[in-house]
Amino acid sequence: MKYIQVKFTAAPDSQDVRDIIAALAGEVGFESFSDEPDGLVGYCQEDLFDADALGYTMKSLPMPGVKVSFTASKVEDRNWNEEWEKGGFEPIIIDSRCAIVCKNMEETGPVPDAMDAIPMKIVIDAQQAFGTGTHETTQMIVSLLLDQELKGKRTLDCGCGTGILSIVAARCGAREAVCYDIDEWSVRNAHHNAELNGVEIDVLEGDKSVLSHVNGVFDVIMANINRNIILDDLEAFAGVTTADSKMILSGFYEQDAAPILQKAAELGLKESLRLLNHGWCCLLLERV
Repeated sequence: MKYIQVKFTAAPDSQDVRDIIAALAGEVGFESFSDEPDGLVGYCQEDLFDADALGYTMKSLPMPGVKVSFTASKVEDRNWNEEWEKGGFEPIIIDSRCAIVCKNMEETGPVPDAMDAIPMKIVIDAQQAFGTGTHETTQMIVSLLLDQELKGKRTLDCGCGTGILSIVAARCGAREAVCYDIDEWSVRNAHHNAELNGVEIDVLEGDKSVLSHVNGVFDVIMANINRNIILDDLEAFAGVTTADSKMILSGFYEQDAAPILQKAAELGLKESLRLLNHGWCCLLLERV
């Protein structure tokens, strides 16, 4: 799969500005982002990239006095974040209960003493897929997963990236951890990461349509994707739940929670818990 790399330059530039740019770009198809010293870099599948739509969205930036320009270029799927892969990421500790460690760092660097007391350690070889644990949305979902009773339960991760959420679910005792992603590379990477962590997960390639080929229902459904995809796919998620199922949603800012909750209410779901981290939102939904 080929990607478009877009370099965003904002004046004035700040982390808040970059977060808003990422949120808006996510609404027009961008999947992941990386912070660079001179700007934000975003990645979008080539067949989903719409320069006109992106330009209009950037002009609608809700921050008076901030101007955003961008340049786009084509990149091959295996090389677009090669340098990031080599550098890896620092260990992430969530609620003193789970440590997410980059495979490269584990192999080449010392493991912090603070992680000795962490009961669960997840090793991720991120390669190209989204979901290292460094992003606030991933951390919030993991935190909520750790609070669930997953032993013997069946979980579903929609847009799995590295497979980190299904791996955490499996480590928490899930009977079956099913996940899917539209990116073939993510599917392979999720399988790879499951092997690194000694767990089995069922990884499917495709979008929400794969759910029509999956038997049964799920006890916990997770989705860490942008607002528009959640709104489009929420009905499909609800279609594989029971009266006792829970749904954990993130990948959007708090201001985007309202339309998601409105759609959820139409499907018989209500908010039971909300987490916030630097403006990012994570919702736990249950049946009314």
